[in-house]
Amino acid sequence: MAASYNDVPVPAGGGSIGYSNGRYQVPDNPIVPFIEGDGTGRDIWKASVRVFDAAVEKAYKGKRRVAWYEVFAGEKAKAKFNNWLPDDTVNAVREFRVAIKGPLTTPVGGGIRSLNVALRQILDLYACIRPVKYYKGTPSPVKHPERMDIVIYRENTEDVYAGIEWEQGTADAARLIEFLNKDMLKGGKKQVRLDSGVGIKPISVTGTKRLVRMAIKFALESGRKSVTLVHKGNIQKFTEGAFRKWGYELATEEFRDRVVTERESWIVDNKDKNPNLTIEQNANLIEPGLEFATEEFRQAIYKEVKGVFDKIHRTHGKGAWKKKLMINDRIADSIFQQVVTRADEYSVLATPNLNGDYISDACAAQVGGLGIAPGANVGDGYAIFEATHGTAPKYADKDVINPGSVILSGVMMFRFLGWTEAADMIEHGLECTIEQKKVTYDFERLMEGATKVKTSEFADYIIQNMQAAVMTAV
Repeated sequence: MAASYNDVPVPAGGGSIGYSNGRYQVPDNPIVPFIEGDGTGRDIWKASVRVFDAAVEKAYKGKRRVAWYEVFAGEKAKAKFNNWLPDDTVNAVREFRVAIKGPLTTPVGGGIRSLNVALRQILDLYACIRPVKYYKGTPSPVKHPERMDIVIYRENTEDVYAGIEWEQGTADAARLIEFLNKDMLKGGKKQVRLDSGVGIKPISVTGTKRLVRMAIKFALESGRKSVTLVHKGNIQKFTEGAFRKWGYELATEEFRDRVVTERESWIVDNKDKNPNLTIEQNANLIEPGLEFATEEFRQAIYKEVKGVFDKIHRTHGKGAWKKKLMINDRIADSIFQQVVTRADEYSVLATPNLNGDYISDACAAQVGGLGIAPGANVGDGYAIFEATHGTAPKYADKDVINPGSVILSGVMMFRFLGWTEAADMIEHGLECTIEQKKVTYDFERLMEGATKVKTSEFADYIIQNMQAAVMTAV
């Protein structure tokens, strides 16, 4: 361990979080790097860290504490070091493994496209995790926001976010288009227009399977009912369609005794209901209109049905499949309307990068918006918890913004560290405060009879309501 990073001494009273065999070893005084963030991040962090420290003190009576350690990125780093993302900041996060951050500015005029994306790629934080749930009293545009309790696992390193693209009119773009048109697309009807910008959308077996593996492990450990693979594979067959295919492969290869796919459940349930059902009859039930298909397709479905019987009917039949984790899939555009109309049918979503970006915001809009939407970027051995909203510079240093996103990201962090008592206290305090209608301006304007409070005052009320929770528990 270095004595300092960015010329800031490491806290003398803190310990490092360890990691081995896929598990974190958390001391009672972990050093946790933080980036306060740009714009409103300053106000948000001041409020959030008071809430965090109060919860830890109330939960553990001095036996545990966080040794906060400031590191720098964004505007503050640029001003101090003439560098948007100093190497020492990355090194500190790598050393101490778990960090938390506020919103960061995206630099204009070249260099790093996105500091958030840069941190994810440098540390290989391949899973963006976004829990979306309703807190009582939160204003919502839907009739039944309480039905929303979904955790989104979004692949974080690939897809169009890989940043592999060429600008229209450049020599590189022209060279790539020529190669595509004259070589890869030669003899076909498809051609790339010569005045196009071109981007590459990579989705790999590696990226897909490690993301789906993490989502399934979470679902099993937390007692969730399903993991849904969200994709646009009906159109993009070899990228998003492959995400679906590889996700199912991973689930059935590594978690066979604990999962059932949706199609497998149909096949097994049909047989449970009618033990005399033939393979051909079962196939016709799961593929309506099979009699009109080609012989080759029919034989493939028969083979699928027989394969399910041979592999899992003994372990999953007679209703046993109902106790397994369900693995299913949905087309991306379909899931958008389903999370609005029947969100309670979904539990964990595993998605490629772009789909997950859209869907997580669409879900958050139903339960209070990005102002209280938490997030985490997690890899093997490293995790950064973060605000999911922007910097909103026009509100900076005015003590008016909702700090809920960072506060709930802290809740995620404490659960990640195994400090569930502190996490529970913060959630209870925040929900009570919203129910009391003591809220920042973004909620106040949507709630009848609400009292508008400052960012700092919102934190004060959360801490007071945590105390009420402690007294109730006693």
